Amino acid sequence: MPSNDVRILLQAAVPTAAVGAVAAVVSGVVAGGKGAIGAGVATLIVILFMGIGLYVLQRTAKSLPHLFQAMGLMLYAAQILLLFIFLAAFKNTTLFNARAFAIALVVGTLVWIAAQTRAHMKAKILYVEPESSGDKPHKTGHSS
Repeated sequence: MPSNDVRILLQAAVPTAAVGAVAAVVSGVVAGGKGAIGAGVATLIVILFMGIGLYVLQRTAKSLPHLFQAMGLMLYAAQILLLFIFLAAFKNTTLFNARAFAIALVVGTLVWIAAQTRAHMKAKILYVEPESSGDKPHKTGHSS
């Protein structure tokens, strides 16, 4: 993964993890241990889903730029579908507090989106890859 991609991933994941830790503490105080577990699980899901999504989109942008927009739409639809599957599987769970999970999931997602947007705005990413000095054609002095 190129350094810009790693930098953007870290600039989005670190604030999300920090907010998730705060959400786990607040949920633990309000809803007990199950609230803290719910917020922690939600934070892990946000970081996992959004991190994989960012990685897939960066790879698509570099290898198949003409499919970038379609891949982004498909990826977001797949993330929502996977989240629905997760929610359906743990619909009646007693492992964690569902309300703490839902609130932490929404807050974590919003923080990730804001942090990723900020990281992209601050990044100095070239729109065109410059040619390296070895790739330039050499002039020989006579025309052919």
